[in-house]
Amino acid sequence: MSTYHFHVTQIKRSKGQSAVACAAYRSGEKLFSEYYGEISDYTRKRGIIYTEILLPSHAPPEYSDRQTLWNSVEKAEQHPKAQLAYSFDIALQNEFSMEENIEVARQFLMDEFVSKGMICDFAVHLPDRKDGIQNPHFHVLCPMRPLDENGQWGAKQRREYVLDEHGERLRGKSGEYVFNAVPTTNWGSSETLEHWRKVWCDLCNAKFAEKGLDERIDHRSYERQGVELLPTVHEGPTVRAMEKRGIQTEKGTLNRWIKATNKMILAAEQKVSAMKNWVSENSQSSLIQSLNAYNSMRNKGAYSQTAKIKNLKESTDDINFLKANDIETFEDLQDKITELGVQVDGFKARSNEKSARLKEIDNLLTWAQHYAENKPVSDELFEIKWKSKREKFQAENENALRLYHMSERKLRPYFKDGKLPISAWRNEKAQLQKDFEDIQKQFSAVRDDVKRLWQIKYKIEQANNQHKENNKKKRRDTHEI
Repeated sequence: MSTYHFHVTQIKRSKGQSAVACAAYRSGEKLFSEYYGEISDYTRKRGIIYTEILLPSHAPPEYSDRQTLWNSVEKAEQHPKAQLAYSFDIALQNEFSMEENIEVARQFLMDEFVSKGMICDFAVHLPDRKDGIQNPHFHVLCPMRPLDENGQWGAKQRREYVLDEHGERLRGKSGEYVFNAVPTTNWGSSETLEHWRKVWCDLCNAKFAEKGLDERIDHRSYERQGVELLPTVHEGPTVRAMEKRGIQTEKGTLNRWIKATNKMILAAEQKVSAMKNWVSENSQSSLIQSLNAYNSMRNKGAYSQTAKIKNLKESTDDINFLKANDIETFEDLQDKITELGVQVDGFKARSNEKSARLKEIDNLLTWAQHYAENKPVSDELFEIKWKSKREKFQAENENALRLYHMSERKLRPYFKDGKLPISAWRNEKAQLQKDFEDIQKQFSAVRDDVKRLWQIKYKIEQANNQHKENNKKKRRDTHEI
């Protein structure tokens, strides 16, 4: 099944991240970070089927060595909160062979990145999947700092001084010249990202067409496609395997809630949109008269008094609903539909905000668990003085130490007085989950109003259609006389 996923993040020291460690993970190699003094060993990582470093013509040849390249990047960035690299995570297509996928990905990187002076550390992953559905994708790491024509690391930004009407530099309150920091490249702009997303989409669609396949992908968000959905969280193979065995997980439960919510949102939005169009095209002024006409039409076909009573009760309920909402004319109905549309949008925005924060808290708690579980191992290593014994302990506890260092870097910005706000995170997570339930209950009332108006719309349409048929019949009868 064709899929579109094109995600870009930044590798930042402020988040405890290491460009060397990220490169090691993506390439499945063992690399040493001179900046952190740590070894990142991912040589046992499975599913990495292709790696390559793509260099522009003016890059030093030694940068084709991954450890040399990323230690050079780390060395060039002196600030403790420096932004180091762009990290791309892009889905490949199951409809293409792996050779075709690599060919398309490589063409994209050479044309859009390398030709513009960017270095690309390129790795293709095909992780093991127990559910049998392949998830081929590729990672790209690109240094954020550009290379100059001599192969030296250049500046990310340049100063653009603010000038007065005479072309002289302006001084600020401190006496220093006022300037704006202007990026030296367009790599970080939203326009460039949009261009890359579209080009990748076009390349994949061209390959689908070349292979005679009907599949197509769209780089636009659901919102821009006119389908506004809350994104589900990434479950991963472990969670999916547990769910498949009938073991409910927090992520699986959240995704079920999101999917159910998306279904409600789409249904409500589609009905609101259809009713807006219908009301704008309708010239009648009295909704209640139309509902009474529908009730009369139903009563003509009723076979019992019980059915007539049921029709009357239903009609009375509809009229009471309209009166309770101050709806007498189609203009009033238009206002109510607009109000419901705003409420749906507000519900969606609140849900999106809560969902994003819940995912963030989940990640922090997961890293906190890794930190707590593996810190004793790091503490024990610190107490070992003999080199040979220390090296043996490191080899035996490699994964635990790696997880500890990764979690410590991730959590570093959140430590306060040597402690993590675990209780606060858990309390916030519980509150977010309660907020989700409350939002869904609130939306249920909105959804019920939308459904009720949709039913009223149907009844009015039926009454109007019957009215038109009666008029046609009268004209035919008059013509025959």
